[in-house]
Amino acid sequence: MPSRPPFIVSAAEVPETRHRYPNSDEFMAPSRAIGRTAGLRQIGIHQMRLLPGTRTSWPHAESSEEEFVYVISGEVDAWIDGELHRMKAGDLAAFPSGTGICHTFLNDGDTEALLLVGGEADKMENRIVYPVNPSRRTDLSPERWWNDAPLRVLGPHDGRPRGR
Repeated sequence: MPSRPPFIVSAAEVPETRHRYPNSDEFMAPSRAIGRTAGLRQIGIHQMRLLPGTRTSWPHAESSEEEFVYVISGEVDAWIDGELHRMKAGDLAAFPSGTGICHTFLNDGDTEALLLVGGEADKMENRIVYPVNPSRRTDLSPERWWNDAPLRVLGPHDGRPRGR
């Protein structure tokens, strides 16, 4: 059998990393950059383990990059504009660019969930907004903040997993 080409990768062989925002002690869900490892440059694909009590990111919306989250196993809460929506294995949430739909994913359950997270990668014209965490603006260059994001009314949930 011929050796595998470099664009076929096993997620188990991709190093797992954990992201933390500047000036925050909260670690986001462990993630494997499987798309980048397989050689993709314009699409980001990550396998994320959403551990109990964690989330994928701070709530955000993007101007020019489309994103999706597919639940491989387990159950999670999709935080969409301040409201929680339960998702289970086989469910997909899609975020078209430019809509201002603010989102993150939380695991307030007792068991780990596995997600496939993807989207367009590092478009120069992309801007981002963190309506629940406006302090994030100081961490970004001015041209990266989405000043004219569509105004969306946020519901009562703060976007944080229980216990945080």
